[in-house]
Amino acid sequence: MSEQRRLIIRGGRRIEGEIAVQGAKNSALPLLAAAVLCRGETELYNCPKLSDCDAACRILSALGCSCKREGSVVCIDASALRTSEISEKLMREMRSSIIFMGALLGRAGQCRLSFPGGCEIGSRPIDFHLDAFRKMGAKIREEHGYIVCTAQKLKGAKISFPVPSVGATENVMLAAVLAEGTTEIHNAAREPEICDLAEYLTRCGAKIKGAGTGTIHIEGVKRLSGCRYTVMPDRIAAATYLCCGAITRGEILLTQADLPSLGLVVPVLEQIGCSIYGFGNGSVYLNARKTLKAPSQIRTAPYPGFPTDAQPPMMALCATLPGTTMFAETVFENRYRHVSELTRLGAKIKVEGRVAVVEGVNRLSGAELEAGDLRGGAAMVTAALFAEGTTGIGHICYINRGYENIEGCLRSVGADIRTV
Repeated sequence: MSEQRRLIIRGGRRIEGEIAVQGAKNSALPLLAAAVLCRGETELYNCPKLSDCDAACRILSALGCSCKREGSVVCIDASALRTSEISEKLMREMRSSIIFMGALLGRAGQCRLSFPGGCEIGSRPIDFHLDAFRKMGAKIREEHGYIVCTAQKLKGAKISFPVPSVGATENVMLAAVLAEGTTEIHNAAREPEICDLAEYLTRCGAKIKGAGTGTIHIEGVKRLSGCRYTVMPDRIAAATYLCCGAITRGEILLTQADLPSLGLVVPVLEQIGCSIYGFGNGSVYLNARKTLKAPSQIRTAPYPGFPTDAQPPMMALCATLPGTTMFAETVFENRYRHVSELTRLGAKIKVEGRVAVVEGVNRLSGAELEAGDLRGGAAMVTAALFAEGTTGIGHICYINRGYENIEGCLRSVGADIRTV
């Protein structure tokens, strides 16, 4: 079991070489759910081999869909959908399982599922999702720990979110593409993964305008057909590997990457002193051989702000830079669970509420650590590459939820890393 396995990392080796960036976890999951809406087969290319994607495929199979993987290609045929209920066991495997609610409501007019599981990084209430579905005509009740939604026919509505929510925006998009009339989503999330979902649905026959802006217009259609689609590159995995290159003062080339989707990660790395370039062939190059210094402040925010998912590995990097960095976490209130583990390595970090002050040190020492969530685990891997001696990281099941073969990728660019 991955829960019993550990990553063993001997730090102090410079990262040098090339890594092909995996498909985006945060895009693949809603795309897999969206396949439920389609008649005929969907072929998803560049679908990452992750435990969360495996969980989504198990949900699809349990719903009656044909779901097969060959390498990085997943083929889904939802023509024979036989149920709209997802068991508690399957729902608890990942937080993003809630995305199936919109897809099942849109396809079957009903769904029954329990509250989802996932990383405990803070409250991620689904009130926005449920309120939006009610405005579209769904009736919702709770029974014995399950959420039961029914709608004879969903109707387009004007949906306005108090704050942008990626999951709620995606769920409403999935519910709206087959609804009667037009749906407007105001204060919509603008993340690149939203655009990827909209592009896939459009190729399947949906009518969507405004994805990537604060207002999305969706005109319902009667039918969607499957298509071939390539999942976008994973911008958070890319940001993590760039931090790994920078913390070892190394040099790294990412292929199959997308520089624009990295957003504010790039100017922060440049402020630190890294040289970073993008090429037209989808490659991103980073050189951290120059003298680096700590950025003064990093504030997470919904896209196009600095991504909360990139905050933990960036904090690990800043913990090794001369100077002081103040982190302000505005998205999740429990996003600093990795701090106590980084301090075991010798990092100097003080947390007060949603603010963390990081005082850079010139030396970290290996220690035994336990990952408590996906991105916190990535921060520990990043820091361990710099630390002197050997670091062991347990509960790597969390890391495997979002990084495809992180061990092999880092070993290929010079890291001393293995699983035991």
